[in-house]
Amino acid sequence: HLTYPLSCPRFGELNESNLVGRGHSDLDFVNITFQLSMELPMTKQCFGTSHVPLSPAVRAGDFVYVSGQVPVGADGKVVNGGIAEQTSQVLENIKSVLSLAGCTMEDVIKTHVYVQDARDFGGFNAVYAGYFPKDPPARTTAEARLMIDIKVEIEAIAYKPL
Repeated sequence: HLTYPLSCPRFGELNESNLVGRGHSDLDFVNITFQLSMELPMTKQCFGTSHVPLSPAVRAGDFVYVSGQVPVGADGKVVNGGIAEQTSQVLENIKSVLSLAGCTMEDVIKTHVYVQDARDFGGFNAVYAGYFPKDPPARTTAEARLMIDIKVEIEAIAYKPL
């Protein structure tokens, strides 16, 4: 779905009433807008820095992709504590990265969660719910062996039209 007006020399401004009113069908409108949307350039913008080769967040069009965040504080060290403390730190890190791209937690539409131990799911879920009290995003949660000695890692996708 395109959120900005399009125009072309043949049809003028592209909208359904304009095209259908000229004898074109709804399908013509869909085909023309799809074709033009495929031709529009999608910009990529990176936000933040990391000591490993990744961008903490990347905007591509109206979507912002947040790399997997780990429970590391401002000092660069893994926070002390269990699943609750680590989940809280990870979600705070996601909030910070989202803000670099002009987004908030309310803009998050999907998360991928990796927990080291499935038995920690209840503790994780209790903290997670507090960060998404209304209309939570879609979520996938999996148990996984993580790259460093941590209990949780979360990546997120946000949607915020430019």
